[in-house]
Amino acid sequence: MKNFVFYNPTKIVFGKDQTTNIGRYVYGTKCLLLYGKASIKQNGIYDKVVESLRKNTVGFVEKGGVQSNPVLGFVHEAIDLARAEKVDSILAVGGGSVIDTAKAIACGYYYEGDVWDFFTDKAAPGDALPLYVVLTLAATASEMNSGAVITNEKTKQKFNINAESLSPKVSILDPVNTFTVSKHYTAYGCVDAMVHLLEGYFTQDDPATPLQDGFVETLVRTLKDSTLAIMKQSDDYQARADFMWAATLALNGITTAGTGKHGFPNHMIGHSLSALYDLPHGASLSIVFPAWLNHYVRDKADKLAQFGNAIFGTSDPQKTIEALKQFFNIIGAPTHLSQVNIASSDIKKIAENAVMLAKKWGLHQYTEPVIEEVLNAGA
Repeated sequence: MKNFVFYNPTKIVFGKDQTTNIGRYVYGTKCLLLYGKASIKQNGIYDKVVESLRKNTVGFVEKGGVQSNPVLGFVHEAIDLARAEKVDSILAVGGGSVIDTAKAIACGYYYEGDVWDFFTDKAAPGDALPLYVVLTLAATASEMNSGAVITNEKTKQKFNINAESLSPKVSILDPVNTFTVSKHYTAYGCVDAMVHLLEGYFTQDDPATPLQDGFVETLVRTLKDSTLAIMKQSDDYQARADFMWAATLALNGITTAGTGKHGFPNHMIGHSLSALYDLPHGASLSIVFPAWLNHYVRDKADKLAQFGNAIFGTSDPQKTIEALKQFFNIIGAPTHLSQVNIASSDIKKIAENAVMLAKKWGLHQYTEPVIEEVLNAGA
């Protein structure tokens, strides 16, 4: 096990009906209430949140309309609103897109330049508005980590930031809030959380990490089993609860603690698919990850055998990849570019876009030709 420092300052409040308590945790006198589209007003979450804020005398100004694959233009608008209204905190009610947008607003609020400077490493995030979360879609673990991803719709770059100041202060994880999440987005959330776990599992620097490997394998099995249960019954509380907590644990830093250096090459490529085609993040990963495994099947043969034996009951690397693809297909996630109407002739363009993020992340082995080879395996 390698040396590590693990620190996570987010307080988690988990369980049924905890949404009604959010007002108790929001510090300050006026928050920016941030959310996506109409769903939280249709399913009653909005009313619960507003009632709790009012009951606890927390003022708010609201801004809805965050889209999947959140964009920079919306962030700019929200920063202007937050400054004009002199808010002192942000309450994000939604999934990863809403929370990531809130993080960009939070650090952009105090910055005199363009918040995009943080995403291109021209500046580092410093002070940020305190952030609170009511999670409505489990997938990204943004509710318990310090990272965020935003798409610059003008440059077609989907880049990330990371800073301790961006960790939410308190996150409400109420599984009931996810009962109305569609099968498609449940599937995409499952894929996203799984690949969060498996990026480190397959790229880690230390080959001897039985504790972390076992933790990852247990979480992957939990995500697999709970997703299948949810597909049968969307309001299965136990399945939704298991899924929600597993997705949060998938990227809060604990599974990679002690594993040494690791990378996120699949997210790097997947971000380009989302930036160029507005493809749901989970759908991009369900295409890229099996293709990446196929490309590196010889290098990853031993780990694939371990993973396959733990999850699918086979130690054959190729059968393991096929079993994973079959699972993705069963839950309704695409596994080939052709399934989302992306032509193989676009692969060069995708690689040209992806290599920008590869350089930012220090994944220097992922040149354009290598990325093209990976994508061709999933065409």
